[in-house]
Amino acid sequence: MLIRYGYEIALTCPQPTPLVCLLAVHEDRAADLRTPETFFTTPAGLANSTYLDLYGNRCRRLTAPAGDLTIWGDATIADSGLPDRVLPEAREVPVIDLPDHCLVYLMGSRYCETDRLSQTAWDLFGAVAPGWGRVQAICDYVNGHIQFDYMQARATRTAFEAWQERIGVCRDFAHLAVTFCRCLNIPARYVNGHLGDIGVPVVDPMDFSAWMEVWLDGAWHTFDPRNNKPRIGRIVVARGRDATDVPLINSFGPHVLKSFRVWTYEVAE
Repeated sequence: MLIRYGYEIALTCPQPTPLVCLLAVHEDRAADLRTPETFFTTPAGLANSTYLDLYGNRCRRLTAPAGDLTIWGDATIADSGLPDRVLPEAREVPVIDLPDHCLVYLMGSRYCETDRLSQTAWDLFGAVAPGWGRVQAICDYVNGHIQFDYMQARATRTAFEAWQERIGVCRDFAHLAVTFCRCLNIPARYVNGHLGDIGVPVVDPMDFSAWMEVWLDGAWHTFDPRNNKPRIGRIVVARGRDATDVPLINSFGPHVLKSFRVWTYEVAE
């Protein structure tokens, strides 16, 4: 199947302001693009460049002029049309046997305070059989524990605060599940990307989504504590330890978000 995805974001800056944007499809999906990603700005012609960060994410640098700026991107990507894989027999890997690149995803980070939730994680899930089932038990718990509410979104809410307050948005679900996994010595990383309404009831307005990937049996596997069921058509934009590593827009100076629009939908072959 083919999926068209994109965004339109309008900002206002009081002065020229450097930006780093993580809005491009991740490098491991670049080969699936059927139309190249386009990137435009209004005003037009702003100099920009891209680079890969420490986590392999494609980042774009530019300087917003004083006043209004609109950034716009769009592309079409090929997808298998299959839902997320479910592998109930996948096993946890002992820490001593983990690849080096997994170790950073066992440690606490800005929004994932393993030190504050370690005992809670073991109390809740320590008796659950290790493996896929234990990660799914974490997702089931987080899905039932947190109430989704856009109006209660808070950029500074941590996993521990989400657990205490029992409210949040998809990033809070992901942060709490990632933290519980790490507390149990299961590598977990935060993922930001596009997730359309393919095969499920339509949700409007559309937004970027957050979920997690967990290392089991020698590979990364997708889990989504917010939706908590296999979905079709995930498009990864960025991965990192938590939301700190994958902001859609990182501005080195003040800005005001004026408008934000995202689209993800199936198109004809």
